[in-house]
Amino acid sequence: MMPDDGLPPLKDVLETYGLRAKKSLGQNFLLDLNITRKIARLAEARPGVPFVEIGPGPGGLTRGLLMEGVDQLLVVERDERAQPILSEISAAYPGSVEIKMADALQLDWTEIQRGRKNLQQPLPFELVSNLPYNIGTVILTNLLGMDWPPPFAALTLMFQQEVAERIVAVPGTKSYGRLSVLANWRAHTEIVYRLPRDAFIPPPKISSAIVRLVPKTTLEYNPPVSIFSEVTAAAFGQRRKMLRASLKALDVDVIALLKAVEIDATRRAETLSWQDFCRIALEVEKMR
Repeated sequence: MMPDDGLPPLKDVLETYGLRAKKSLGQNFLLDLNITRKIARLAEARPGVPFVEIGPGPGGLTRGLLMEGVDQLLVVERDERAQPILSEISAAYPGSVEIKMADALQLDWTEIQRGRKNLQQPLPFELVSNLPYNIGTVILTNLLGMDWPPPFAALTLMFQQEVAERIVAVPGTKSYGRLSVLANWRAHTEIVYRLPRDAFIPPPKISSAIVRLVPKTTLEYNPPVSIFSEVTAAAFGQRRKMLRASLKALDVDVIALLKAVEIDATRRAETLSWQDFCRIALEVEKMR
C-alpha cells in the first residue's frame, strides 16, 4: 500500500538506496508512517512554524512531519548515504525542506534560529527527532545549558526508555540524577509516548520513549550553568555519601554553604530538588 504522500514505502526506499543502519552512528530506523505521524502530532506539527529534525536517515519522521502540515523543516544529517533520499522528499514538498549535511554535535543552535529561510524575524524553532542513541543525552544537555531564553520553543525527542525516565524523574526515585535536575530546572518535562523495540529496524536492545520538553519562559533561579553543573557533578558523583562529604570537591566551606541555604548536611543528593541545587549553586558563586 502506497503512503498518501505519493512517495514510496520506506522499506522500498531502504532497498532502492541500499541503506542499512550503522551501529557506529547509533542508527535505528523508524519506518511506520502511522507512528511517525503520531509523533509529529505530539510535537504539535503545524504550518508557519520552523521545525528542525536531527538524524532523519531514510526520512520516516521527516515525512510524518510534512504530512502533518510542517512547511518549514530543516533536517540535519551527517550520513551522506541519506542525502539522495532526503532530496527526493524535498522535491515532493517544494520549498518546505532544507537539508543540512552536518554533525549535530557541531551545530550553533543560535545560528540555526537566525539562518532559517524566509523568516524576516527569526522565530524559536521546534526540535523533533529520533535521536541517535549514542549522542542523544549530549545534545539534550547542550541545549539545556544554553543562555536563557533558548532559541527553541519545544523539544520532542526520542531516547532509550531508561534515559527518558531519567529526564522526568523526581527526587527520591531510582532514576533521579544530574539529567533530571538540569531538565526540570529549565523545562517542563513529560514522557508522551512509549515505543516497543519492534517498531524499529534493526530493533534496539531496549524500548524507547518520546519526551517533550517545553522551556520555562522565566527561571525561578538562574545560577551560572557552569557552577550548577559543578555542584550536581560533585553531589551525584558520590550519591551515596552525605552532602557534607560529597560537596567537598567544590573547594568551599561546605558546612557554611549548607547552613546558608538551610539544607541539612546529612542529606544525600537524591533527596534534593532542582530548586535546592540552584540555591546551592548561587551560594557557591557568592562564596567564591
